[in-house]
Amino acid sequence: MNDESANHPPLTAISRLFHYAGIYGLIVLLPQYFLEGRLGREFPPPTNHPEHFYGFVGVAAAWQVAFLIIARDPVRYRPMMLAGSLEKFGFGIPAVVLFLQGRLAGGVLPFALVDLVMGTAFVAAWRATDGRAGRPQRSADADGPS
Repeated sequence: MNDESANHPPLTAISRLFHYAGIYGLIVLLPQYFLEGRLGREFPPPTNHPEHFYGFVGVAAAWQVAFLIIARDPVRYRPMMLAGSLEKFGFGIPAVVLFLQGRLAGGVLPFALVDLVMGTAFVAAWRATDGRAGRPQRSADADGPS
């Protein structure tokens, strides 16, 4: 985190939000690379197009890394916050709709709800950083003697 984060608790909270989101996402997603067969047995039917399954896991995991990058400098990477919220809503909203239609296993719903909460928090973080985007960043080296 940069020096400005230390002076603004909301930025620290925003950094933590994206850091925790990235770590949580990697913990939830990466094991799925080894669970295709098991998931097909426990939540039939089995995957007919494994490229879609592994593609989903891979793209979602890449976004978790993006969240870790945003956490390092929320002001600099502010535009990525909205894209990140779309990633969260892109799973959460369809999953809730599918659940309401009886087309989604109940065990998946809590993960969808977590994504909806995170997506909403990402939008709030984007709004909270609005006035800071044009402010130049100060590095620790800039504080030295002239």
